[in-house]
Amino acid sequence: MTWTLPEPMLTTPVSVPELRPGSAAEPKWDGFRALVSVDSGRVVLRSRRGIEMGPSFPEVVAGAVQLPDATALDGELVVWDAAGRLAFERLQNRLARRGTGAARRAAEKWPAHFVAFDLLRLSGTDTTSWPYRRRRAALESVFAARRLTAPWALCPSTTEADVVREWLAWASVGMEGVVFKRLDDIYRPSVRGWEKYKVRETSEAIVGAVTGSLAAPRTLLLGRYDDQGRLQYIGRTTTLARAAGACGRRPARSRAARASVDGVVVRCRVGQPGKAGRHAGGARAGVGVDVTRDASGRWRHPARWHRARPDLSPADVPRLTSPPR
Repeated sequence: MTWTLPEPMLTTPVSVPELRPGSAAEPKWDGFRALVSVDSGRVVLRSRRGIEMGPSFPEVVAGAVQLPDATALDGELVVWDAAGRLAFERLQNRLARRGTGAARRAAEKWPAHFVAFDLLRLSGTDTTSWPYRRRRAALESVFAARRLTAPWALCPSTTEADVVREWLAWASVGMEGVVFKRLDDIYRPSVRGWEKYKVRETSEAIVGAVTGSLAAPRTLLLGRYDDQGRLQYIGRTTTLARAAGACGRRPARSRAARASVDGVVVRCRVGQPGKAGRHAGGARAGVGVDVTRDASGRWRHPARWHRARPDLSPADVPRLTSPPR
Protein backbone atom coordinates (compact mmCIF):
# COMPACT_ATOMS: atom_id res chain seq x y z
CA MET A 1 0.00 0.00 0.00
CA THR A 2 1.34 3.43 -0.97
CA TRP A 3 1.65 5.89 1.91
CA THR A 4 0.61 9.47 1.22
CA LEU A 5 1.28 12.61 3.19
CA PRO A 6 -1.67 13.64 5.39
CA GLU A 7 -3.11 17.12 5.51
CA PRO A 8 -1.27 19.23 8.09
CA MET A 9 -2.58 19.71 11.61
CA LEU A 10 -3.57 23.35 12.10
CA THR A 11 -3.54 26.05 14.77
CA THR A 12 -6.09 28.37 16.32
CA PRO A 13 -5.05 31.83 17.59
CA VAL A 14 -4.96 32.66 21.29
CA SER A 15 -4.61 36.09 22.90
CA VAL A 16 -2.15 35.22 25.69
CA PRO A 17 1.04 33.11 25.62
CA GLU A 18 0.00 30.79 28.46
CA LEU A 19 1.83 27.47 28.73
CA ARG A 20 -0.64 25.23 30.54
CA PRO A 21 0.23 22.03 32.41
CA GLY A 22 0.38 19.04 30.09
CA SER A 23 1.47 21.13 27.10
CA ALA A 24 4.70 21.93 25.28
CA ALA A 25 5.62 25.07 23.37
CA GLU A 26 7.59 25.64 20.16
CA PRO A 27 8.73 28.83 18.43
CA LYS A 28 6.47 30.03 15.62
CA TRP A 29 8.67 30.47 12.55
CA ASP A 30 8.20 33.15 9.89
CA GLY A 31 8.29 30.88 6.84
CA PHE A 32 6.30 28.46 4.70
CA ARG A 33 4.61 25.50 6.36
CA ALA A 34 5.79 22.36 4.57
CA LEU A 35 5.56 18.58 4.70
CA VAL A 36 8.35 16.38 3.36
CA SER A 37 8.49 12.65 2.76
CA VAL A 38 11.11 10.31 1.31
CA ASP A 39 10.16 6.88 0.03
CA SER A 40 12.52 4.68 -2.02
CA GLY A 41 14.37 7.75 -3.24
CA ARG A 42 11.22 9.67 -4.17
CA VAL A 43 11.02 12.99 -2.33
CA VAL A 44 7.81 14.98 -1.92
CA LEU A 45 8.00 18.54 -0.56
CA ARG A 46 4.46 19.85 -0.24
CA SER A 47 3.04 23.16 0.93
CA ARG A 48 0.13 23.56 3.31
CA ARG A 49 -2.11 24.09 0.27
CA GLY A 50 -0.84 20.95 -1.44
CA ILE A 51 1.53 22.67 -3.89
CA GLU A 52 4.67 20.68 -4.79
CA MET A 53 7.59 22.91 -3.82
CA GLY A 54 10.48 20.58 -4.64
CA PRO A 55 11.38 22.33 -7.92
CA SER A 56 11.85 25.61 -6.02
CA PHE A 57 13.97 24.13 -3.23
CA PRO A 58 16.41 21.65 -4.80
CA GLU A 59 18.76 21.78 -1.81
CA VAL A 60 16.00 20.44 0.46
CA VAL A 61 15.17 17.65 -1.99
CA ALA A 62 18.86 16.74 -2.28
CA GLY A 63 19.22 16.85 1.50
CA ALA A 64 16.51 14.21 1.92
CA VAL A 65 19.22 11.58 1.39
CA GLN A 66 20.11 12.19 5.05
CA LEU A 67 16.69 11.03 6.26
CA PRO A 68 15.74 7.40 6.96
CA ASP A 69 13.82 5.84 4.08
CA ALA A 70 10.01 5.82 4.37
CA THR A 71 10.05 8.84 6.70
CA ALA A 72 8.00 12.05 6.72
CA LEU A 73 8.35 15.32 8.60
CA ASP A 74 6.19 18.36 9.26
CA GLY A 75 7.91 21.70 9.59
CA GLU A 76 8.64 25.15 8.24
CA LEU A 77 10.78 26.29 5.34
CA VAL A 78 12.77 29.38 6.29
CA VAL A 79 15.52 31.57 4.85
CA TRP A 80 17.92 33.59 7.00
CA ASP A 81 19.61 36.76 5.80
CA ALA A 82 23.21 37.82 6.48
CA ALA A 83 22.16 39.57 9.70
CA GLY A 84 20.66 36.40 11.12
CA ARG A 85 17.04 37.48 10.65
CA LEU A 86 14.34 35.41 9.02
CA ALA A 87 13.80 36.75 5.49
CA PHE A 88 10.27 35.94 4.39
CA GLU A 89 10.52 38.04 1.23
CA ARG A 90 13.52 36.04 0.02
CA LEU A 91 11.59 32.86 0.74
CA GLN A 92 8.77 34.17 -1.47
CA ASN A 93 11.29 34.88 -4.22
CA ARG A 94 12.61 31.33 -3.89
CA LEU A 95 9.14 29.88 -4.41
CA ALA A 96 8.79 31.76 -7.70
CA ARG A 97 11.99 30.25 -9.14
CA ARG A 98 11.01 26.77 -10.31
CA GLY A 99 13.25 26.41 -13.34
CA THR A 100 16.25 24.15 -12.80
CA GLY A 101 18.91 26.82 -13.37
CA ALA A 102 17.07 29.64 -11.61
CA ALA A 103 16.19 27.47 -8.60
CA ARG A 104 19.78 26.26 -8.26
CA ARG A 105 21.20 29.79 -8.39
CA ALA A 106 18.63 31.00 -5.86
CA ALA A 107 19.50 28.09 -3.57
CA GLU A 108 23.16 29.08 -3.66
CA LYS A 109 22.35 32.72 -2.89
CA TRP A 110 19.50 32.25 -0.37
CA PRO A 111 19.68 28.69 0.96
CA ALA A 112 16.57 27.42 2.69
CA HIS A 113 16.35 25.31 5.83
CA PHE A 114 13.61 22.90 6.83
CA VAL A 115 12.87 23.39 10.53
CA ALA A 116 11.25 20.09 11.58
CA PHE A 117 8.74 20.19 14.42
CA ASP A 118 6.82 16.94 13.98
CA LEU A 119 7.28 13.36 12.83
CA LEU A 120 4.55 11.82 10.67
CA ARG A 121 6.26 8.60 9.59
CA LEU A 122 9.41 6.81 10.66
CA SER A 123 11.04 4.01 8.63
CA GLY A 124 7.66 2.88 7.30
CA THR A 125 5.66 3.30 10.54
CA ASP A 126 2.86 5.87 10.56
CA THR A 127 3.41 7.91 13.73
CA THR A 128 0.38 10.23 13.54
CA SER A 129 -1.46 8.11 16.13
CA TRP A 130 1.36 8.55 18.65
CA PRO A 131 1.00 11.25 21.32
CA TYR A 132 3.06 14.38 20.81
CA ARG A 133 5.57 13.49 23.54
CA ARG A 134 6.36 10.20 21.78
CA ARG A 135 6.57 11.78 18.32
CA ARG A 136 8.84 14.47 19.70
CA ALA A 137 11.19 11.97 21.36
CA ALA A 138 11.39 9.98 18.12
CA LEU A 139 12.07 13.14 16.10
CA GLU A 140 14.92 14.10 18.41
CA SER A 141 16.33 10.57 18.08
CA VAL A 142 16.34 10.85 14.29
CA PHE A 143 18.36 14.08 14.46
CA ALA A 144 20.78 12.61 16.98
CA ALA A 145 21.25 9.19 15.38
CA ARG A 146 21.54 10.47 11.82
CA ARG A 147 23.50 13.60 12.79
CA LEU A 148 21.38 15.64 10.43
CA THR A 149 22.94 18.78 9.00
CA ALA A 150 21.69 21.56 6.71
CA PRO A 151 19.14 21.91 5.29
CA TRP A 152 17.62 20.14 8.33
CA ALA A 153 17.13 21.92 11.64
CA LEU A 154 15.31 20.70 14.75
CA CYS A 155 12.68 23.06 16.13
CA PRO A 156 13.15 23.69 19.88
CA SER A 157 10.46 22.43 22.25
CA THR A 158 9.95 23.20 25.93
CA THR A 159 7.62 22.65 28.87
CA GLU A 160 9.20 25.55 30.81
CA ALA A 161 7.32 28.86 30.99
CA ASP A 162 10.59 30.82 31.46
CA VAL A 163 11.87 29.50 28.14
CA VAL A 164 8.65 30.58 26.40
CA ARG A 165 9.09 34.11 27.74
CA GLU A 166 12.64 34.11 26.39
CA TRP A 167 11.43 33.01 22.96
CA LEU A 168 8.94 35.88 22.83
CA ALA A 169 11.91 38.25 22.81
CA TRP A 170 13.07 36.71 19.52
CA ALA A 171 10.65 38.90 17.58
CA SER A 172 13.66 41.10 16.76
CA VAL A 173 15.03 38.34 14.52
CA GLY A 174 11.70 37.70 12.82
CA MET A 175 10.08 35.07 15.05
CA GLU A 176 6.29 35.27 14.94
CA GLY A 177 5.43 33.89 18.36
CA VAL A 178 4.88 30.47 19.91
CA VAL A 179 2.76 27.36 19.26
CA PHE A 180 1.32 25.27 22.11
CA LYS A 181 0.72 21.52 21.77
CA ARG A 182 -0.82 19.04 24.19
CA LEU A 183 1.68 16.37 25.19
CA ASP A 184 -0.90 13.59 24.89
CA ASP A 185 -2.47 14.80 21.63
CA ILE A 186 -2.16 12.71 18.47
CA TYR A 187 -1.49 14.31 15.08
CA ARG A 188 -4.93 15.17 13.69
CA PRO A 189 -4.85 16.19 10.00
CA SER A 190 -6.79 19.37 9.14
CA VAL A 191 -7.87 19.82 12.77
CA ARG A 192 -7.07 23.09 14.56
CA GLY A 193 -5.82 21.31 17.62
CA TRP A 194 -2.72 23.42 18.33
CA GLU A 195 -2.76 26.96 19.70
CA LYS A 196 -0.81 29.87 18.22
CA TYR A 197 0.19 33.11 19.91
CA LYS A 198 1.58 35.83 17.64
CA VAL A 199 3.88 38.54 18.91
CA ARG A 200 3.15 40.77 15.95
CA GLU A 201 -0.12 42.67 15.70
CA THR A 202 -0.95 41.12 12.34
CA SER A 203 -4.12 39.58 10.96
CA GLU A 204 -4.90 37.47 7.91
CA ALA A 205 -7.39 38.67 5.32
CA ILE A 206 -8.54 38.01 1.75
CA VAL A 207 -8.10 40.58 -1.01
CA GLY A 208 -11.61 40.96 -2.44
CA ALA A 209 -11.03 44.03 -4.59
CA VAL A 210 -8.75 47.02 -5.15
CA THR A 211 -8.98 50.75 -5.63
CA GLY A 212 -7.12 52.37 -8.48
CA SER A 213 -6.28 49.97 -11.27
CA LEU A 214 -5.35 46.30 -11.22
CA ALA A 215 -2.04 47.23 -12.86
CA ALA A 216 -1.23 49.67 -10.05
CA PRO A 217 -3.53 49.19 -7.02
CA ARG A 218 -3.74 52.07 -4.57
CA THR A 219 -5.41 50.21 -1.70
CA LEU A 220 -6.69 46.69 -1.08
CA LEU A 221 -10.26 46.07 -0.01
CA LEU A 222 -10.18 43.24 2.48
CA GLY A 223 -12.70 40.55 3.32
CA ARG A 224 -13.38 37.42 5.30
CA TYR A 225 -15.98 34.72 4.81
CA ASP A 226 -18.85 34.54 7.28
CA ASP A 227 -20.41 31.33 8.60
CA GLN A 228 -22.71 31.19 5.54
CA GLY A 229 -19.74 31.20 3.14
CA ARG A 230 -20.32 34.79 1.98
CA LEU A 231 -17.34 37.10 1.50
CA GLN A 232 -17.87 40.15 3.71
CA TYR A 233 -16.01 43.44 3.56
CA ILE A 234 -14.03 44.11 6.76
CA GLY A 235 -11.78 47.04 5.89
CA ARG A 236 -9.14 48.43 3.61
CA THR A 237 -5.42 49.06 3.64
CA THR A 238 -3.60 52.33 3.67
CA THR A 239 -2.08 53.44 0.35
CA LEU A 240 0.25 50.75 -0.95
CA ALA A 241 3.89 51.07 -1.79
CA ARG A 242 4.67 50.08 -5.37
CA ALA A 243 6.13 46.68 -4.41
CA ALA A 244 3.18 45.85 -2.20
CA GLY A 245 0.70 46.67 -4.96
CA ALA A 246 1.78 43.65 -6.96
CA CYS A 247 -0.04 41.31 -4.59
CA GLY A 248 -3.38 42.80 -5.59
CA ARG A 249 -3.00 41.70 -9.21
CA ARG A 250 -2.10 38.08 -8.48
CA PRO A 251 -4.97 35.88 -9.67
CA ALA A 252 -6.46 33.08 -7.60
CA ARG A 253 -5.07 29.67 -8.56
CA SER A 254 -7.98 27.61 -7.27
CA ARG A 255 -11.57 27.49 -8.47
CA ALA A 256 -12.65 27.37 -4.87
CA ALA A 257 -10.84 30.64 -4.30
CA ARG A 258 -12.95 32.54 -6.78
CA ALA A 259 -15.81 34.47 -5.25
CA SER A 260 -18.13 37.29 -6.12
CA VAL A 261 -16.91 40.63 -4.83
CA ASP A 262 -20.26 42.35 -5.34
CA GLY A 263 -20.91 42.46 -1.61
CA VAL A 264 -17.48 43.92 -1.04
CA VAL A 265 -17.98 46.73 -3.51
CA VAL A 266 -21.41 47.66 -2.18
CA ARG A 267 -20.09 47.96 1.35
CA CYS A 268 -17.00 49.95 0.45
CA ARG A 269 -16.97 53.66 1.26
CA VAL A 270 -13.52 54.66 0.17
CA GLY A 271 -13.08 58.03 -1.46
CA GLN A 272 -15.81 59.05 -3.90
CA PRO A 273 -18.88 56.77 -4.23
CA GLY A 274 -18.41 54.41 -7.14
CA LYS A 275 -14.75 55.20 -7.60
CA ALA A 276 -13.67 52.57 -5.08
CA GLY A 277 -15.36 49.80 -6.99
CA ARG A 278 -14.45 50.86 -10.51
CA HIS A 279 -11.80 48.18 -10.94
CA ALA A 280 -12.97 45.81 -8.23
CA GLY A 281 -14.78 43.50 -10.63
CA GLY A 282 -11.47 42.49 -12.18
CA ALA A 283 -10.04 41.19 -8.92
CA ARG A 284 -10.61 37.67 -7.67
CA ALA A 285 -11.04 36.89 -4.01
CA GLY A 286 -8.31 34.44 -3.26
CA VAL A 287 -5.09 36.33 -2.53
CA GLY A 288 -4.18 36.02 1.14
CA VAL A 289 -2.36 38.86 2.90
CA ASP A 290 -1.09 39.75 6.36
CA VAL A 291 -2.00 43.25 7.52
CA THR A 292 -1.32 45.23 10.69
CA ARG A 293 -4.46 46.62 12.32
CA ASP A 294 -5.59 48.23 15.58
CA ALA A 295 -4.32 46.46 18.67
CA SER A 296 -7.94 46.36 19.85
CA GLY A 297 -8.65 43.81 17.11
CA ARG A 298 -11.10 46.12 15.33
CA TRP A 299 -11.07 47.02 11.63
CA ARG A 300 -12.19 50.63 12.25
CA HIS A 301 -9.07 52.24 10.75
CA PRO A 302 -7.21 51.35 7.54
CA ALA A 303 -4.83 48.44 8.00
CA ARG A 304 -1.20 48.61 6.95
CA TRP A 305 -0.17 46.05 4.33
CA HIS A 306 2.45 43.72 5.76
CA ARG A 307 3.04 41.02 3.15
CA ALA A 308 1.40 38.67 0.65
CA ARG A 309 0.62 35.14 1.81
CA PRO A 310 0.77 32.84 -1.25
CA ASP A 311 0.85 29.88 1.12
CA LEU A 312 -2.72 30.57 2.28
CA SER A 313 -6.02 29.72 0.62
CA PRO A 314 -9.25 31.58 1.49
CA ALA A 315 -10.24 28.61 3.66
CA ASP A 316 -7.13 29.17 5.82
CA VAL A 317 -8.13 32.74 6.71
CA PRO A 318 -10.16 32.93 9.96
CA ARG A 319 -13.92 33.22 9.54
CA LEU A 320 -15.78 36.42 10.36
CA THR A 321 -17.57 35.51 13.57
CA SER A 322 -19.14 38.91 14.16
CA PRO A 323 -19.80 42.00 12.02
CA PRO A 324 -16.68 44.20 11.59
CA ARG A 325 -16.84 47.31 13.71
